[in-house]
Amino acid sequence: MQARYYKGYSIWGHAILQPDGYAASGTITSGTKVVEASGILAHFSTELEAETMGLDWAKAWVDSRS
Repeated sequence: MQARYYKGYSIWGHAILQPDGYAASGTITSGTKVVEASGILAHFSTELEAETMGLDWAKAWVDSRS
């Protein structure tokens, strides 16, 4: 899991282990409250790719509401 602080939010990129690689998802929090969470965004062969996709999704979500 990777986390970043972005425009006042904490954003998280998750890699969920699957039999054939990793599923990507993202989460956005403000303080201790979950603001938004994605479902499965895509599947990747590496953990880093999945986490990066989750972070990218979270950044785009925040940007679309700024």
